[in-house]
Amino acid sequence: MTLPTEEFVQGLHEQGVTHLCAVPCSFAKNLINAAINHPVLEYLPCASEAIAASVAAGLQMAGQKPLVVIQSSGLTNMGSCLTSLLKPYGVHVPILTSWRSYAEGDSEIQHQHLAHALPDLIQAYGYEYQVLDTDNVATALEQISLMSSTHTIGVLQKGSFSPVELLPEHQLQLDDLPPRSAFLQNLNQQFQDSDILFIGTTGNAAREMYAYMPDTHNFYMAGNMGGALSLGYGAAKAGKKVVVCGGDAEFVMHMGGLTTAGRDAAEINLVYVLFDNQCNKSTGGQNTYQQHVDYIGIARAAGFACSPEPIDDVALMSRLLDKNIKEGGLHFMHIRCGLDPETPRPPVDVIRKNTL
Repeated sequence: MTLPTEEFVQGLHEQGVTHLCAVPCSFAKNLINAAINHPVLEYLPCASEAIAASVAAGLQMAGQKPLVVIQSSGLTNMGSCLTSLLKPYGVHVPILTSWRSYAEGDSEIQHQHLAHALPDLIQAYGYEYQVLDTDNVATALEQISLMSSTHTIGVLQKGSFSPVELLPEHQLQLDDLPPRSAFLQNLNQQFQDSDILFIGTTGNAAREMYAYMPDTHNFYMAGNMGGALSLGYGAAKAGKKVVVCGGDAEFVMHMGGLTTAGRDAAEINLVYVLFDNQCNKSTGGQNTYQQHVDYIGIARAAGFACSPEPIDDVALMSRLLDKNIKEGGLHFMHIRCGLDPETPRPPVDVIRKNTL
C-alpha cells in the first residue's frame, strides 16, 4: 500500500504542521513535491541534515510546528544535533528518514551499512523508531503526533507515497543551457590519458562522469555528500593535479572544505568546478532554491582564484580549465548547465577499485 500523498500533507497541515525542513531523498520525492505544491505549508530545503534538525528545533522552540525529512545516509550528519541539542534540551521534532535498502550491484554503496544497522543507529542516539504506516492516513498522522511529543523517529520505506508532480510554477526551465554531458564529453576528449585526477561528487555528477568520461582518471564518490572538495584537497596536498566536479547542493553542505583548502591556495594544484543545475537531480529534481547564493564570491573569500562570471559555454570552460591547471594553485569555476537523461550508476566493483 501507499499513502495518498496529498491527503497526508493536508492532514499534516490540519494537524498544525507549518514547515517541512528537508534534505531531499528519492523515497520522499512525492511527499516533498506535495509540500512544495501546498498553498500554506512552507518548504525549507536545508544544506545538511544537521542544519535541518537545528532549524526545526528553532522553529519548534519559537512556537511553530516543523517536520524534518531526510534520507538514512544523512542521519549520521544529524547525530550531533540529536544528542547535543534535541535530546538534552527536551525538544521534540518529528523526523522522517528513509530506510534505504541495499542489494549488491543494484544499490548505491553508501547505503550498504545502514541498510541493516539503521535501527541500531537510531537507538544509539537515544531515540525509538516506527516505520510509517502506509495503509491508513489517520494512523500515519497519529505517528507524526507521537514524534511531536517523544524522541521517536519515523522510518520511510520505498514506495510509501503516491505519485505527485510539481505544479508548473515550481518546475525548472533549463532548456537554454547546455546539459552537463556536453561539458563532460569535452573534458573527456581534452584530458584523456592525462595525469589529472577527476573527482565526481555523489549523485548524478559521478554517474554522468562514468557515462561521459570513460578515458580520464576518475574517482566516483558514492555518498559522503559535500566531501568531494576535501577529498580532492587531500589528494592535491599529496601532489596530485585534481579537478573536483561538484554540484550546487553539494557546494553548500560542508562549506568548511572551502576554507580548509584555501589555507594552501599557493601550494596545491586543484580546480573546483561547480556544475550548477539548480536542482537536486538524483532525488527528484526539486529546486535547490539557492539563487541567492554567490558561489563565486564565497569561493573567492575562502582563497580560491575565480573566473569572474558563471560560465555556460563549453569551449570557454575548456580553455579556462586548461589555463587554471597549467597555472597551478587553487581555482574555482561556476558552470551553469542543464539536465541530461538519467545515466546508470558506476558498478560497485568499479567504485571499490577506484584509487587516487
